[in-house]
Amino acid sequence: MEQLTRRDLLSRWGVVTAGAVSVGFGGLRLFSETPVLRADVAGQGYGELVRDRKRRVDLPPGFSYKVISEVGDKMDDGFRVPGSPDGMAAFAGPDGLTVLVRNHELYPDSTEGPFGKRNKLFDRVPTGMVYDDGNRRTPGLGGTTTIVYDTRRKKVVREFLSLAGTHRNCAGGPTPWGSWLTCEETVQRVGSGDELKKFVAARDHGYVFEVPASAELGLAAPEPIREMGRFRHEAVAIDPASGAVYLTEDREDGLLFRFLPKVADKLQRGGRLQALGLLDDSGGETRNWDKQRIKPGRPRPVKWIDMDNVESPQDDLRVRGFRAGAARFARGEGIWYGEKEVFFACTEGGRAKVGQIWRYRPSPHEGTDQESSAPGQLELFIEPNDSRLIDSADNLTVAPWGDLVVCEDRKGTVVRLVGVTPAGGIYTLAHSHLADEFAGVTFSPDGSTLFVNVQGKGLTLAITGPWKDTTA
Repeated sequence: MEQLTRRDLLSRWGVVTAGAVSVGFGGLRLFSETPVLRADVAGQGYGELVRDRKRRVDLPPGFSYKVISEVGDKMDDGFRVPGSPDGMAAFAGPDGLTVLVRNHELYPDSTEGPFGKRNKLFDRVPTGMVYDDGNRRTPGLGGTTTIVYDTRRKKVVREFLSLAGTHRNCAGGPTPWGSWLTCEETVQRVGSGDELKKFVAARDHGYVFEVPASAELGLAAPEPIREMGRFRHEAVAIDPASGAVYLTEDREDGLLFRFLPKVADKLQRGGRLQALGLLDDSGGETRNWDKQRIKPGRPRPVKWIDMDNVESPQDDLRVRGFRAGAARFARGEGIWYGEKEVFFACTEGGRAKVGQIWRYRPSPHEGTDQESSAPGQLELFIEPNDSRLIDSADNLTVAPWGDLVVCEDRKGTVVRLVGVTPAGGIYTLAHSHLADEFAGVTFSPDGSTLFVNVQGKGLTLAITGPWKDTTA
């Protein structure tokens, strides 16, 4: 392996001096016509990337990756690894193992489903354990798979299908009690198919499902959490202090929702669905497409608006919410809970439509009658408006040392994992040659391993190396 030259870094848009990222449009003038590109800005990143001789993924010195799962491989339950791996989270398993639960963003017409060619393996699914069987002709091929991984030996212990019959499982989020919430990014109804009419749904879609992070082979009961609403769900994060569940919506006029469960760890028992609104004069416009209505680094108090008819067949929750005073966002995607704060990405936010990252700090009385005395605060964390810094932020996670690690939702010659420091500095953590988006970034519970998917190639990678010391 060889060290990348400055010319290589320039051509691949590596780390850009990002001191102005958190101060809005005006700060971008500091970059001038030719931004200064450095391998490591003030110690923020991990140094210049090293060229991967296999032409897969360039990483910093001392780091390496391993392909731990690939589409089409036979799993331990006899099914095949599905394609389009997307959102993902890692959980502590028995005997120091890691349990990795992974989404698959597939429709029933995919050729990369878990049941093999022409769904010949579908009859192996136990009765009642598939959500939408497509009238036995076009079953749902989304859902989740689980990988049990040994981070010490860097070895897969077992791999299996863990949720069957759902459509287009994009992202989701971990729960504090050890399960994965997987989200359908579609609002198909019974009797309707996709745009090309290649299949017909036998059940309504657009829901969140819960999958236990179990190390043992088996399928989760395919029960939608109906009171979380029916819309184009993207991702989920939970505040462990209040039990509030935050949900993003992947629409260019989507809302940020909050679900207040009746019982924190029993989501199927129901609760209240609300949408976030701003207590200011922004008019609910956060996208900054026409002008800079909201600037980075300025927290704003919020309100939460109760939603009704949350399973509306009209797919109009976001329209009704905005009319009631909710703020709308430019394609809310990845969301993750950090240290008493929630970060979420908007893929098409900002003047240049290359992405924003927001930070929400819950009220000390989140979800209670006293919330209005000290409302939660929403802040535009970064909005670079420069694709050399970040382009189409999607799935993200909070690293053990406090940085964000962000997947870019893009294809082509520049596909990156991007790091963002708590101060808003941006650096490149990984560069892919595979010309397809990263997805599902998440750290193992022991902090040793970063897992990430290459969606279009159907790969899951385990990345290890000298991560920052979290004990300092």
